[in-house]
Amino acid sequence: MGIEGLALLRHAVDGDEAFLRERVADIRRFALDEEKLPDGGALVSELDPAAGYASWSAVYDSLPSSYIEVEEPVVHAILDGLEPGVALDAACGTGRQTRALAARGHRVIGVDQSPQMIAKAREHTPGAEFRAGHLDRLPLDDDSVDLAVCSLAMTHLPDLVPGVAELARVVRPGGRIVITDLHPFVIALQGQCLFVHGAEELAFVRNHVHLPSRYLEAFGRAGLRVRGCHEPLFNGSLAPGGYEEFIADAARAAWDGLPIVVVWDVEVPSGGEAP
Repeated sequence: MGIEGLALLRHAVDGDEAFLRERVADIRRFALDEEKLPDGGALVSELDPAAGYASWSAVYDSLPSSYIEVEEPVVHAILDGLEPGVALDAACGTGRQTRALAARGHRVIGVDQSPQMIAKAREHTPGAEFRAGHLDRLPLDDDSVDLAVCSLAMTHLPDLVPGVAELARVVRPGGRIVITDLHPFVIALQGQCLFVHGAEELAFVRNHVHLPSRYLEAFGRAGLRVRGCHEPLFNGSLAPGGYEEFIADAARAAWDGLPIVVVWDVEVPSGGEAP
């Protein structure tokens, strides 16, 4: 009902009258329990990142994602402008960015806390090096890489300052850091992202809202300089079989024109340069 209500709220003034009546009718049906959504009534559990991604790893690469679809072109355009070097894929998961970095000639080190995710990443890119570790406690020396990429993972940190500081610590002066995150609009409006866990259960790994102002504070504390900030918009793609596809008109209207991902392009100033 939340998605239906969001679609109604956003289009109440300028929306088509028939569309608005459909939203009200849908809300009434769901409120009166006249119609069930997919997975309606399923048990929902919160998992910590280690347990959550262990469960998610088996199907993660097979799940279409509008977040990834709008994020990757922006990230790849940034990577295409960089010379090959030693690159870190922080919180690498199944190695999506590891593959992109290796394809561009980088020697890649992937770090993730999930052994299951690392196993998948190693299958995809056997030539990369992988290490077990946490985003806020990276197992790398100071100034040891030329580039760090962290995709859609900062959202799981209650405080992003330690994660940003760690990326700044391991990247050499003059190097670059690319961070992508779920846009705070999405988390504030939608809540948590659910996935199938076990036979008849749903689960989520908690996403935290990180406002742009908080990122700028973290970058400032770490002595980083912002080169660019990109906010790719929702592309109309809905997860197949999920509740949003069941109410596709409302879901697309709810998210239409809103950014769903934020991409930060920052650099570590060279010696003597001010951030």
